[in-house]
Amino acid sequence: MKLIMICLLLISLSLSVSSAQAVEALTSQELASHCSHYDKDPKGIDAVFCVRYIQGFIDGAVATDERVVSNIVTGKEEETFSERAMRTRLGKLRLYESTYYADFCLNDPIKLNEAVEKVVADLMNNTIVDNAKLARDVVYQSFLNNYPCKKK
Repeated sequence: MKLIMICLLLISLSLSVSSAQAVEALTSQELASHCSHYDKDPKGIDAVFCVRYIQGFIDGAVATDERVVSNIVTGKEEETFSERAMRTRLGKLRLYESTYYADFCLNDPIKLNEAVEKVVADLMNNTIVDNAKLARDVVYQSFLNNYPCKKK
């Protein structure tokens, strides 16, 4: 009897668990609706959501590009501790800014609010929002427009 109960419990649990799905992407209209509150109430929930989304985008671009650069420099080969020390401490200088391979360059550290203000201004421009369905595409386009890289 216990075995039947356990089997029924396992079956019901397996039926109630939905299949794993990717995270639903934020639309450009949704981000624009949050960011539209930035100027009036920069500490409000919507404005904070807007700022954190843009900050996350920047952090993701930096982390990804740094990893790409690291893989290019090392050739994705295993390196010894001394080789790594020589590469990181003795200076194979990075030739480009940390988001160079994402095609925008933040150059010297910029203030987050400066980047947010540029993205918010672009979000309020309906042309950009209409041309890009997803928030990440609008933010990326804004960074391409506002922070172009100077090719070295």
